[in-house]
Order: sequence, then structure tokens, then C-alpha cells
Amino acid sequence: MATEKICISGLEDGARVESRIIEERIQKAVADGARKLEIDAMGQHGIGGRLWISKEEPIEIDVVGTSGQRLGSKGFPGTTINVYGSVSDDVGWLNAGAEIIVHGNGSNGACNAMAQGKVIIGGDIGARAMTMTKTNPRFAPPELWVLGSVGDYFAEFMAGGTAVICGYNGQNPENVLGFRPCVGMVGGRIFVRGPHGEFSTADAILEPITDADWEWLTSNLKENLAKINKSEVFEELTVRKQWQLIRAKTPFEKTGKVRLSMSDFRSRVWDEELGRGGLIGDLTDLDRSPIPLIVSGELRRFVPVWENRKYQAPCQSSCPTGMPVQKRWQLVRDGLVDEAVDLALAYTPFPATVCGYLCPNLCMDSCTRGVKDLASVDITKLGREGLKSKAPELPPLSGKKVAVIGGGAAGISVAWQIRRKGHEAVVYDMAEKLGGKISSAIPASRIPKEVVDAELARVAQVVPHVHLQKELNKDDFAELRQNNDAVVLAIGAQKPRVIPIPGHERITPALTFLKDAMKGKAEVGERVVIIGAGNVGCDVATECGRMGAKDILLIDIQRPAAFGKEKQEAEEAGAKFRYPCFTQEITEEGVVLKSGEVLPADTVIMSIGDTPDIDFLPDTIAVDRGHIVVNEDYQTTEPGVYAIGDAVRPGLLTHAIGHGRHAAETLDEIFTGKRPHAEPKDVIDYKRMTLEYFDPRLTEFSDVKHCAQECSSCGSCRDCGLCETVCPQAAITRNSLEGKDFEMVVNTEKCIGCGFCANVCPCGIWNLVENSPLG
Repeated sequence: MATEKICISGLEDGARVESRIIEERIQKAVADGARKLEIDAMGQHGIGGRLWISKEEPIEIDVVGTSGQRLGSKGFPGTTINVYGSVSDDVGWLNAGAEIIVHGNGSNGACNAMAQGKVIIGGDIGARAMTMTKTNPRFAPPELWVLGSVGDYFAEFMAGGTAVICGYNGQNPENVLGFRPCVGMVGGRIFVRGPHGEFSTADAILEPITDADWEWLTSNLKENLAKINKSEVFEELTVRKQWQLIRAKTPFEKTGKVRLSMSDFRSRVWDEELGRGGLIGDLTDLDRSPIPLIVSGELRRFVPVWENRKYQAPCQSSCPTGMPVQKRWQLVRDGLVDEAVDLALAYTPFPATVCGYLCPNLCMDSCTRGVKDLASVDITKLGREGLKSKAPELPPLSGKKVAVIGGGAAGISVAWQIRRKGHEAVVYDMAEKLGGKISSAIPASRIPKEVVDAELARVAQVVPHVHLQKELNKDDFAELRQNNDAVVLAIGAQKPRVIPIPGHERITPALTFLKDAMKGKAEVGERVVIIGAGNVGCDVATECGRMGAKDILLIDIQRPAAFGKEKQEAEEAGAKFRYPCFTQEITEEGVVLKSGEVLPADTVIMSIGDTPDIDFLPDTIAVDRGHIVVNEDYQTTEPGVYAIGDAVRPGLLTHAIGHGRHAAETLDEIFTGKRPHAEPKDVIDYKRMTLEYFDPRLTEFSDVKHCAQECSSCGSCRDCGLCETVCPQAAITRNSLEGKDFEMVVNTEKCIGCGFCANVCPCGIWNLVENSPLG
């Protein structure tokens, strides 16, 4: 324990330090062992309060400078606060035991709702002092000592404690108690010296000062005068005839009626009015029925139900891959960071590439924190850790074989999942390199090349059978169908859509441009117009800016669909957006709109989507507007043939990866006859989570552990113990199950259905449902 005095200043670099910061510094100093402190205050509030240290370790605080409001609020026994000056409003507010010595005056609200402790004022105080005080018979009653006089409405609703008003050089020597004192007073007493006006005689009464009272007053007065350096006035203040004692009236003195005992009330009022059985007389005539005022068991109106993992978290529900985001953060909180990182491999072969860099992070958009105006937990930090993951252990091959046509995100995903489930997958792709658009079209500014290469190397360990630069025809497809147990079409969308307008030969398709840019073959002029303002168009714009374009314009017939990082990076590259624009033709000057306006352009690039190349497919596979038709399990109209990714419908990389996982589960079920474990589909209601425990000022996260601590774990119990702690009946118990699993159990005989557990749960696990004891 530190014995030297610790000095804390309320002024720093010429500026006033916030009250919150001063309190944090005081708390830290005390936690570090300081027991003597000097606070050079600059109007900070709450100084000296809430220092809840053992009474065996007393704390002394000297306050110099200017003290703010609520000095010593919620003070604790063992804390002594000396103020060498005056104080602002509410000194000793909710004081629970501290001794506060003020050498000057006090403002309004002194000792408001004080329950224990002592406040000594060396001058006068303002209005509404000693209001709503209380006394617990287990502890010494609170005390207020005022050398001068008090302001109006003194002792309003006073319910306990002792006030001593000395009237020495008071601000109003003709009335030391101010206007309308003691209104609503129901407990406590007031020693007063000097003249005073009318107090509330409906609530308080004068009574003689006994010898015991006088002994208590004088002995304590001598001690307290010494504390404010006023011992010299003791003789002047101890003339007994100058003092009066005011106390609260008893209920009988107020009403003239004696309160009935409980037995008399039951026999003379309760039973006479309601009959035997009382309020439940229609159910039983048992006298003195054991129905308490607050019921438990079957008589509760509501019962708490622990609904752990019954609902999906919003983050997991919004992720097209089905990634259990909140489960990964739980593993991090448990200290299992590597397991949290590796868990992603069960859902995607690209945890770093996609989750860490390329995904627009739909999980973060749906994060409960974000919906409730807090910063969403940053999944990219955990995603990028995925680069460290090693290839998963693989089960023996089952003998089942699947041909996957297409080596992009969807094809790699389904092949990855098929092999993880114990079946063989062989990939066929026309490109020179595996990875589809991830490898060939996404700009290097979006993701480091070494990240993609590392994850593709890991894919190669799981899916070693890959045939590149393989262009298939109808006969090839028929052969693959014949030689495999199933075929999955993951051919993507590689054929650019081009508007058939005059001059369309001057247009460069977006995908062609991006592929050429990756190879260093693309060229642009200073003025670029991009037709189509989606995220691919934004990638084009970013690359054009990198290659030196000065004037980049994205046009669209409707509000641009671009969003997230792609749009932000395009704008940082100088791109501008314009809509609605309807293109009529492309000329040497640029893009001619139907309005007649010419948008000058050296280069025109079109980014209005692509369609799959399906020339090699048989007519038995149905197609709708250029895309392959599938059912909910991605089965085409040809038995044993499945289609996923952009070949089915345009989407994000995560959609393609999610399609692959779903299709693989379907195939595994067919091959093995086992239905995969069904995860809950319903999403938990945002309203069920309580986020008041999290700091709303937080906008950035330092690392994955920080992210994990800030995750609310929606729908999955994070084992915080708040429900156990807050239950007023101690009705909730944590039971350990097999392994690390556990459950929270409610004792129905103790539970009163108050709902505290549901109201405090950050995860939304507890649900309060209406009781139906009769079925």
C-alpha cells in the first residue's frame, strides 16, 4: 500500500480534464494501492465517490481548486474527503458511508438520499438539503452538520438521520431553516440553534432535548468543529437554551389512528371482505393459504426459457456460406484462436482471400451491434488470420467420384467440400490457372497476390486432380457424365453482355479489360466512360485510375448498385457516378446518350454483367434467360447434374462458395444416405439482445481478441453468468455437461418469473413466455 500522497490535476496541457477521466485516474490510483490523494479540481464531478475499498484501508482525499457537483456521491465507509473551499450541488448524494468535510459553503441538494456517513459544512448550504434521506437500522444513521444556515425546502421527505444546524453567522440570521422546511418528513431529527420560521407541523413536531441528546450533541459538535478549524466557537454554540429539537411525527400523531397488527387486519378486514381462502377463494377455502405475494412454480404468470442455439445469429444467417461467425468469436474468447481460424475451412477454401479481403462482409452489415448503433465486430481481422491455416485432415476415399466443370470460387468450393466428406473430385477448367476471377480479374489493389497464391496452394493439397486449359464439347460432357457418379457445373459467367448499339465494336468488356490489366496488357486513355455502375464497374474504375486515367465516369440507367469497399476505392481513384443515362451509340468522340449529349471518352468499357458459356451442354438441361435452371438443392433438369455459382444466378464470391457447400452436402447425402445435421434456420430477433454492457464510443478493434470480447454472441450463450448474478431468487444454476458443454437450469420453486434474466442477457438466450400450468 502506498503511503505517500498521490496528486491528480484536473488541468492537462491547458485544458480541463473530463470528469470521467479524473474518476478513472482516482480509481486506478486507489486500485494500485494509493490511500492518500490530492485532487486539484477544475469543476470535475463526483470526486471521491465509489471508492469501495475495505474499511480497514481508509482513504483520505484532499480537494483543492474548484469542486464540481456530486462530490463524494455513493461514498463508502473508510473514505474521508476534505474540501478546502466550497462545493457545488448534491454534495454527499447517495452517500453510503463517507465522511465529507467542507471548509466553505455548499450549494443545493446537499445529502440528497444519503443513507450513511457524515457531511460537515463550514458555512451555509442551499435549497433542498437532507431530502429523502434514509436509515438502515443495521448501520449508524446519516448525519449533516451545518455551521451556518440552510436554504429553502430543507428536510423535504426526510426519512432518517440527524441534521444539526448551528446558525452561526448564517446567511439569514432571522430564519436559519429557510422557507417550508420538513414538508413530507417521515423520519429523522433536526437540532437547530437560532430563530426559524414555520416548519411543516403536519409532518414534524418540537420535543424537549433530553440529557442524553445534549450529551450526544455537544460531544460530537466539539469533534466536528475541530475538523473545520472552528474550535474557538464551541463555547458560544453550547448554550442549551438556544437549541431546539424537531423530529418527524409518528403515523399515530399524524392521523390519530393506531395501525392494525397483521393478525387483526386479517381477521377484521381481510376475512370479512373476502371470506376464507382470500383472493383464491374460488379455488380453495383453505385458511391462510400458502400463496405468497410474489408467486413461484406453477402460479407464475411468465416463465424463463433457456433457448441456447435455438436461433441463428444474424451474422451467420446473412453469410451466404453459412459461416458460424459468433461460434468463431466464442472460440477466440475461450483462448482457442487457432481453432477459430481453422473452423472457417469447414465452410470455405478461401478464409483469408474472401473473408479477409474480397467479401463485402454481409455478416458485419447484419451485426446486432451495428443495428443498435455500435461499431460492428470486424470479421476481416479473423479472416486474414486464415492464411495461417494448414490443409485439413482428409478421410479415406469412398469410391464415389464427381466431375467439377469450372475452377473458380464455386468449383473449388464444391470440390473442396466433396473431398472433405470422403469422395473424389476432379476439376476441369479452360483457364491457364485455377481460381477463376479471383486469379484472373480481381485487381491486385484489392488483395495481395501472395494471399491468393498461398490459399490456392492449400486447395491443391485437398483437390490434387485438376485439368486446366480444358475446353469441353458435348461429347466430352457426355463422357464425363458416363464416367462419374455426378457432374457439377461451376462454369461461371464468362461471356460479356454487350448492348447491340451502333459502335459497340468500340466497347471493351469489363472482364476482358480486368484480365488484360492483370497481365499488364490493358491500355486506357485519359478519359474513360464505364457503362454499368456495379461493383465490377468500380473495380474497372479503380484499375483505370491506377493506369493513369484522369477523367473516370460510371453511368447507369438506374441508381448504381455499387457499394462497400469497391465503391469507396473507385471514388478514391477519382471516379464519378451519373444516372439515369441511356446509351444510344458509341462514336469516336465517346458515348452518345439518347438525350443527344456526348460523354467524351478515349476508352469505353461495358460492365453490365456476363452470361455462362453453355454451348457444350445437352438440350436436356433447362436454361432460363441464359442461366441454368436448378432446384433448391442445385439439381438441374438432367439427373446427376448440378449447377452452382454465377452459372445459376449472378452473385458474390460468398454466394458461389455457399452454393458449393450446399451442393456437396446434397451429394454426400445421396452417396451415403445420411442427412446432414440441420442447423436452425430462424434468425434471432435483434430486440432480444442487450448491448448496454458494450462501450458505444468504440469505433475500431485492436485485434481478434478485442473483437471476440465485443461480440454479443447472438443466440449462443457466452457463459457470462449475468443471469445467475442478477436473479433475485438465486433460481438459476449452471450445470456442466459432457465435455465443455453446459446448460442453465431454472429452479421453478424459486423462480418468480420476474424476467431479469431475459432483460440482462447480451446474447438473447433467455425468453420469457406466458405460463400455462393447466396445459
